[in-house]
Amino acid sequence: MQRFCLALDLVDDPELIQEYEQYHAPGSAWPEVTQHDIDAGVTNIEIFRTGNRMFMILETDDAFTFEKKATFDATNPKIAAWEELMWKFQQPLPWAKPGQKWILMDRIFKS
Repeated sequence: MQRFCLALDLVDDPELIQEYEQYHAPGSAWPEVTQHDIDAGVTNIEIFRTGNRMFMILETDDAFTFEKKATFDATNPKIAAWEELMWKFQQPLPWAKPGQKWILMDRIFKS
């Protein structure tokens, strides 16, 4: 198993944040999207929020790479529709590259 931690901001608007959370409530995410993640080697996703900053823990199988997932995502129109919808709520971190969403975090401490 691999574990990755990523960060992303939401648009700082309470109504949009509430709507975003509704899309991610148990049983509310599009089933085609969650199945696609499983097929890509993602075994678990957890997203946490404070204010408008989000933190995601992504657990994957050992064969997973972000490059393979990006290629796999590009072949699925349902994933493109989900990502386009999510951009309504999300905004890149200030240091993100153009078009970049979730930013991989560097681990700086482990006990």
